[in-house]
Amino acid sequence: MRLLVVEDEQSLREQIASLVAAEKYACDTAADGRDGLFLGCEYDYDLAIIDLGLPLMDGTTVIRELRAKGRNFPILILTARGNWQDKVQGLEAGADDYLTKPFHPEELKARIHALLRRASGHASSQLNYGPITIDTSAKRVYRDGAEVELTGFEYNTLTYLAMHPGKNISKLELTEHLYAQDYDRDSNVIEVFVGRLRKKLDPDGSLNLISTQRGLGYRFNDSLGKA
Repeated sequence: MRLLVVEDEQSLREQIASLVAAEKYACDTAADGRDGLFLGCEYDYDLAIIDLGLPLMDGTTVIRELRAKGRNFPILILTARGNWQDKVQGLEAGADDYLTKPFHPEELKARIHALLRRASGHASSQLNYGPITIDTSAKRVYRDGAEVELTGFEYNTLTYLAMHPGKNISKLELTEHLYAQDYDRDSNVIEVFVGRLRKKLDPDGSLNLISTQRGLGYRFNDSLGKA
């Protein structure tokens, strides 16, 4: 998953970026509204966290412009403002949720996970595909009830594919959603992650969990059933 954080307070911006990185998500940051709008229009994010009180362009305007340009990723408002009208304006501009500063890091993580689930059409924190269960809250994966140990990047690779079942996902799309901008991206690493997932979750190939689509990338098996 790749997130955008638009926050002018440096310490808070760095704190959120560190929290996102600890979740093994890629993260881009901006310190003002204009840069935030540019990044939001330029790159394909899975979620944006936007402060309302931004310099150069306020957060509500950034959100309104992003929606006007067809950017439909979930947006979480951060605001220190106690006035309910400001929150309403942000939501009416196109935001999906809000969090008032100061906040607890665990609450922010929970809001992020919930918005990502909702955006992929999942209401529950557990994604069930046949014998495979992905607990997005605890970040654990099970096959037939037994936990399967995954690395952070393996988990995020699996989750991104599972949240887009039946869709062809290119290596480029995966790298853009798994790695930060300045990361040395090597598509061969994606092949390694997918190979490990197959060995750990579908060693005999009976599920055809992740198939390779020649010239197109990978596809998560959508015939396993979803809950």
